[in-house]
Amino acid sequence: MEKQYCDNCGKDCIKHAKGMCTTCYKKLAWRPKLRECERCKRMLPHHAKGHCAGCYNYVFHLERTKAGQYKKHHNIELETYKKITKSCLICGFDKVVDLHHLDENKKNNSESNLAGLCPNHHKMLHDFKWRKETIDELNKVFRSKGLPEFIDHKTYSHKKSPHN
Repeated sequence: MEKQYCDNCGKDCIKHAKGMCTTCYKKLAWRPKLRECERCKRMLPHHAKGHCAGCYNYVFHLERTKAGQYKKHHNIELETYKKITKSCLICGFDKVVDLHHLDENKKNNSESNLAGLCPNHHKMLHDFKWRKETIDELNKVFRSKGLPEFIDHKTYSHKKSPHN
């Protein structure tokens, strides 16, 4: 059997098409058919089940991806994250809920240190102008649930940032 060489890279190979190895052919000559994605309606190369690659991953692997991200960034399980961020502790908003560390220590991921807050209340808690009002609201919620107060104003507002 005679040795064959890729016309593009010159490597010893079995020629695929147009005188190139499989790798070179896929890089240079192969153009997949474009199809309309069922989800995003863009004309992109078909991946699987009628979706482009991005939509396929979003539709079929979203929960697994989310679980991995929560584990990686917050070191908590997906079920715990969902339970904590079910709704804002203060206003009950349930569409977008952020995870907040009550003691401002991102490494302390105990359930008693985590609270779900809507983006508005989360921003207000980190903004000096609205911090006192937001802490009062959180303390009111904790008292109504029979829990000890969240934190006092002096301790929370005078903490130094790790960036200082």
